[in-house]
Amino acid sequence: MGNLIKAEFRKTLSLNTWWVLLIPLALVAFWLTFAWGKITNNFVDYIGSSDAREIARAVGLEAGELPVGLLAFAHGVNIAQLIPGLFGVFALAGEYRSKTITTTFLTAPNRVTALTAKMLTYVGWGAIYGVVSAGVSAIAVMASVDSSRWPSTGQWLAAVGGTILASVLVTLFGIGFGAVLRSVPLAVVLFLVWFLIVENVLVISLWGPADILGGILPNGTANGIVGGIAADAFKINSLSLPGGVDHWSALGLQLAAGAPGVLSWWASALIFFAWTMLFFGLGWAGNQKRDIT
Repeated sequence: MGNLIKAEFRKTLSLNTWWVLLIPLALVAFWLTFAWGKITNNFVDYIGSSDAREIARAVGLEAGELPVGLLAFAHGVNIAQLIPGLFGVFALAGEYRSKTITTTFLTAPNRVTALTAKMLTYVGWGAIYGVVSAGVSAIAVMASVDSSRWPSTGQWLAAVGGTILASVLVTLFGIGFGAVLRSVPLAVVLFLVWFLIVENVLVISLWGPADILGGILPNGTANGIVGGIAADAFKINSLSLPGGVDHWSALGLQLAAGAPGVLSWWASALIFFAWTMLFFGLGWAGNQKRDIT
């Protein structure tokens, strides 16, 4: 297994994909976090003074002392995590396109071992992408938000840990998604269209009759890991929303955290883990007897 993992890392490093995708990851994470930090720096004006006072009362702070940097951080890394998802899509679907999947399977004792080595390798890559995303987003928060509104030490650590966890899971989700479809162009297009457009339209358009959608669908739960940490800090997730905040304000507040409909960070992590294992399992099963010639 160790040799297979080394081979997977060497195979990935021999291509340009890993570092080419790091560039948009860093740019997206930094500039979205920076822009959102500027917007949310004055939280009272951003969400309305009454909602701000209600939230501040719930967390025991003045409205001007709320850690809005956490909202900016969550927003930036949630969009940036699409990049490791795309990286995962290339992991197996890309090998079918380039025909290197034949060598991968023939040099391993069996396909289960080969796919397990790939999974473990991309857990490492997902963690690397998560560290980069968290690092540049933290810099963007410090550059755009007043220091009195930065997250606390515990909140920083939670947000960084959540970013790494989300990045790993999204990478594995991408592997499974690409493995099911086998076509890189089709998988990339469907992945981006669902995560950026379709699911967001569904969640917002059905907010009244079906608020739960954002807390159970793939994009919402992936965003809800770090977004849920921010929402928990402000007590604006669906499990602890202050009573004085109305139904539609809840949507705006959770959108500020980049996770509309979020239940809590741990619920989001568990549900997205289930989505990840579903697609990874389908991809795994579909590749056990698939023709590789």
